[in-house]
Parts: sequence; C-alpha cells; structure tokens
Amino acid sequence: MVVLDRQVWPSRAYKKSVDGPATTALRRVAATGAEVVMSILFVLLMFLLVMSISYFRTRNEVATQPELRTGPEAPRMQREYGFSIPAAYCFHPGHTWVLKEGGETARVGVDSFAANLLGKIDHIEVAGTNRWVRQGQKLVTLTSGNQTFELVSPVEGVVTAVNRDAVEDPSVIGRDPYQAGWIAIVKSPDILTNQKNLVQGGMVAPWLQNSVTRLNGMVAQLAPTMAADGGLPVAGLLARVTPDVREQLVKEFFLA
Repeated sequence: MVVLDRQVWPSRAYKKSVDGPATTALRRVAATGAEVVMSILFVLLMFLLVMSISYFRTRNEVATQPELRTGPEAPRMQREYGFSIPAAYCFHPGHTWVLKEGGETARVGVDSFAANLLGKIDHIEVAGTNRWVRQGQKLVTLTSGNQTFELVSPVEGVVTAVNRDAVEDPSVIGRDPYQAGWIAIVKSPDILTNQKNLVQGGMVAPWLQNSVTRLNGMVAQLAPTMAADGGLPVAGLLARVTPDVREQLVKEFFLA
C-alpha cells in the first residue's frame, strides 16, 4: 500500500503545478480579453444605433420641411414684339421658364404663351418634393375644364418646394405667370449646363413671335375661326378647338 501511495503522489503534485499561479494568470488574461472584445462590440453597436436613429430622423425632417410660399421679386419687364418679357428668365421650348436664384436654386413656372393657350386653369398637380426630374420631363399637370395638359421641367434637378398658393388657387398662374404664379423650386446642380439648351436674352422675343406665327398658321388651317390677328394666343384656345386639333397643338408647343 505504501508503494501505491508513492506512485499516486507525483500525479497529484503535477496537477497542482498545472493549476498554479501561471495558469491562473493566463485565465485572468483570457477573461480580461473577452471583456475588452465585448466592450468594443457594445460600443460599436451603440454607435450604429445612434447613427441609424440620426439618419431616419434627418430624412424625415427633410421630407416634411415646409413648402415655400414666397414668390420671386417682381421681375423687370421688357416690352418687345408686343410681348412683356421678364428680364433674366430663361425659357424652355415647351413654354416653361426658369429663374436662377443663386447657387443651385432655380424657380420654375409656365410662360404667358402657355397660360393664354390654357385659359382658365382649374387644378394643378406638381411632381412631389424630393423627386428628381430631368430637363424636358413632365413637371406639372394642369387641368382646364375636363382636359389635362402636361408641361415639362426647364431644368434637371430635385423638386424641393411647391407653390401651395398656386395649388390652392390655380388661376394665379394665368393672372401672374412670372411672379405669384410660379410652380416649383428645383435644386439643379447642372443649371448652367441646362441653361445652354434654353431660350434667353435677346432671343426670347423672336422665339415668342415665331411661336405665335406657327400657332396662327396651324389654327388657320385646322380651325380658321379661331385664328388670332397677332400677339398672344386667344385666351383658352385649347378648350375651343376640336380634340384632334388640340392634340396637335399640345404636341407642337408643350412638347409633351
């Protein structure tokens, strides 16, 4: 029995040596490392949570920002070829206008030629805020009587505001198309490039005169009794002509 006890003793001694101070220290280091890793993961998760909350809160604030109601300053009007033309305004061939207001901000609307063609406007529907529109893409739908007409954006960019006064009282577009009757604000990063595709400066009056000449020529052929002697189109002309004539006029002048 004594021999057996002597043989077991070294094994117990070895076990005690394994569970000694060095092993305990290693275990403590491992535990400390795990705690550090868990702390880092916790901090990262909290950071991601805060960033996510901030992102969604900011997005909601941008999407629900109040729509602007203030119009542009009264434009300086110039009289040429019998037309009253606002200085510094640029015009799309589809008869919408744009006014650069600083930086990338542009105010857009419908010109007097289009307003006269339409006559009484009963309802307007503008592309929603935060929506990207391309130059020449539909921006606004105007309703006159039981007819709807689409007009295009003169510039490319994001719609940031809509003229609620015009939405509530569409007749202001016909009464004051270049100031109170503006349609929307567009943030246009490439406005300077877009302006190269627009009619501006000394070309506006001849272009409007050409539009009237073309209109009178088409109406004289398609609806002779509706032809005008000169100046702007007969008010509400589109509502007075037959559907097939109306369709041709809209394609020709609104480019929609």
